[in-house]
Amino acid sequence: MKSIKELLTGSEFFKGLPAEDLQLIAGCGSNVQFEAGAYLFHEGDPSDRFYLIRHGRVALEFWSPGRGPITVGTLGPGELIGWSWLVPPYQKTSDARAIEPTRATSFDGACIRAKCEEDPRFGYELLKRFAQIIERRLEDARLQLLDVYGTRK
Repeated sequence: MKSIKELLTGSEFFKGLPAEDLQLIAGCGSNVQFEAGAYLFHEGDPSDRFYLIRHGRVALEFWSPGRGPITVGTLGPGELIGWSWLVPPYQKTSDARAIEPTRATSFDGACIRAKCEEDPRFGYELLKRFAQIIERRLEDARLQLLDVYGTRK
């Protein structure tokens, strides 16, 4: 079985980070599993964790009155889910549901934030990487809205 640090070195997101940074991150991680249909988190929950999906798929969902859950994205192996641990008020902005059995590495957001405060260089590097995830998710949402409501005239 691979250590968490070894799992991180195989991840595109963590690629290029110095060994000492990977060790800092690994020290805040643990491996978790979710059965199909299980929720990783719900909108409004405290955002104290983020996940690196190793196996399986997870749907990002929003609740729509009268329509129920709407899937706005599906994430799979190698992708990270949960960025609101980084931004006050540290509250989840969507639901995340395993749509098949899923294995992931879970990271303690407060632990990572403390390490970022201790080492601003490390914190800035993580912020740049998570900003790319946030930008991609916003772009995906924009494209989905265009699909639903049509293009601008």
